[in-house]
Amino acid sequence: FFKKGLRLKDGRPTPYFVNMGMFKTGRLSLEIGSIFAAMMVERGISSEADIILGPSYKGSAIAQAASIALWKDYGLDIPFEYDRKEAKSHGETSGGGSMFVNQTFFDGCRIFVVDDVATSMATKYELLEKIELEASRKGIKTNVAGIGIAVDREQTSAVYDRDGGLIEGVKGKNAINEFVSRTGIRVHAVAGIREVIGYLYKSSTPVLIEGKRAVIGDVLMAEFEEYLSIYGAV
Repeated sequence: FFKKGLRLKDGRPTPYFVNMGMFKTGRLSLEIGSIFAAMMVERGISSEADIILGPSYKGSAIAQAASIALWKDYGLDIPFEYDRKEAKSHGETSGGGSMFVNQTFFDGCRIFVVDDVATSMATKYELLEKIELEASRKGIKTNVAGIGIAVDREQTSAVYDRDGGLIEGVKGKNAINEFVSRTGIRVHAVAGIREVIGYLYKSSTPVLIEGKRAVIGDVLMAEFEEYLSIYGAV
């Protein structure tokens, strides 16, 4: 949806948000799960993953949906996992303080991470740290086999001054390329934002614009393209 005054988590302005929370019925949940499952099978990821991990909150729903779809569509029974915002130390995790709900990690396990969007990749770095801490706590080794996202916002990372203040209107580094370079982990996207918005524009498909359903016109499309000229990754 498009709305004036929106801000990303890192503080940068944005004319739009991708709201995967709209996949909130059983039918739509299975649909997004089937899309991820197909991507995993077609790209050979399903044979390289022992666990599907979705960061809370929206990623957790995608992980479960993908796991269900892999079983329904391909007969592949792959466990799903998601993280806690705070460690649990009672119940099934008494004395453990686990940061992950289903406790599916085992020594040598290969983890495929799924999430709704990729922007600066900051939340992905945070999740990798959580995985490393959990592996250390359990005394095991884990391997992140890849990251799958529904929509790549195709953006650069934020730029800050010496005092840590955000500098607006300045193009940073390609966020995903930098992530891959730093971690060695491949990132797979179902679609890029240019492809998504381009399709919606050309097909005159209504979207939410300032709270009302309307088609993306030439003026809004120009604003989107101008935004990516500043913050978009090449």
